[in-house]
Amino acid sequence: MSHLAIELHWQRTENELQTGKFSNEHTVQYNSTYDVQVDAAPDWGGDAANTNPEQALASALSSCHMMTFLALSAKAGWPVASYHDYAEAHLGKNAKGQMSVTRIDLNPVVRFDTGFRVDAEELAQMQDRAHRYCFIANTLADSVEINIH
Repeated sequence: MSHLAIELHWQRTENELQTGKFSNEHTVQYNSTYDVQVDAAPDWGGDAANTNPEQALASALSSCHMMTFLALSAKAGWPVASYHDYAEAHLGKNAKGQMSVTRIDLNPVVRFDTGFRVDAEELAQMQDRAHRYCFIANTLADSVEINIH
C-alpha cells in the first residue's frame, strides 16, 4: 500500500514552554515543496490567518469526495465542467465527552457541459456513491457525521 507523508516543523519562540504562553504556529510541508502555515483554531488562541487542523481535515474530506465523484462521473460518461464545495468542520464533544470534530458538512455544486442534464435524484445517488468510496470518509465513518447537502 502507499505511504503518504508530510513533514511538520515547530520551534519554540518563547524562553520557556508554559501552559497558555506559547505559540502553536508551525509549518506543514508537503512533498518537500509546499509549506503551509498551521496554527490552532482562532477559538483556541490561533492566528486566523493560518489554517488549522480542523480546516485541514475538512479540506481532506472535500478533496477526496470531489476526486471520487469525478472518477465515478468519468466512468458514467457525465461531462463535469466544474465542481465547487464549501466544507465546514464542526467542533463539539464526542460520545466520550472529548472535544473533537463531530460533523463535517460538504456543499458541492456541480456544473456540467452545456446540454447535459441529470435529475436531482441521480446526482444525489452519485454523491452518495462518492461518499461511500472516498478513503477519507471511510476513515472517519465511525466517528464523524458527514452531511452532503
